[in-house]
Amino acid sequence: MASAGPVCGPISTYSRVQLLHLVQTRAQRTIGELCEATGLHPNTVREHLQRLIEGGYVIAATEHRTTRGRPRTLYSAATGRGDASSPIARDKVTAAARRGDLLRRVLPATASALGRDATYQLDALIEHLEESGFEPVVDDEQLTVDLSPCPHAAGRAEDRPMLCNVHLGLMQGVLAEAGGPLSAEAVRASSLPEDCTVQLRLAAMAAA
Repeated sequence: MASAGPVCGPISTYSRVQLLHLVQTRAQRTIGELCEATGLHPNTVREHLQRLIEGGYVIAATEHRTTRGRPRTLYSAATGRGDASSPIARDKVTAAARRGDLLRRVLPATASALGRDATYQLDALIEHLEESGFEPVVDDEQLTVDLSPCPHAAGRAEDRPMLCNVHLGLMQGVLAEAGGPLSAEAVRASSLPEDCTVQLRLAAMAAA
């Protein structure tokens, strides 16, 4: 069996995964809330959040106050929708599409049969997953992304549900940021921790 690759990128530590899980489950978290939930020092939380912001996974906003006092910074997950869109994530999507177009000019057979918008979504998704330490294999017909062997397979079994939910949420955000008919629906259940397949969904085309 092939060995899992290294876990890398902005979400390479369990503490960052915890923080991402918290901001994915509820937006506009304060430093105090995140410290209380994780037991981490405020400076450590700020450092992790900065890395997540730089990766395009978290956005920060200044609290709007109607009373006196210094406004707090509020942290939310970058979902790719509306106010939760990260300029860093947008730049990454654009760059991924540009690199994808270059590759398709050299190797036309690598083009997706799903259409232009879905192709650009897959460009962004693949680059995100590779940055995160995965080796994605996309099946355009079955609409699946095989991430086996999962680089998190050696971790604690009790942590896997949160890890899967965080990564699924990130994939949903990348696809939404790229814009198009594809969305990440679920991580398929498997009895083997190293097996990981994500089911995509193709939105129905609007009637003409």
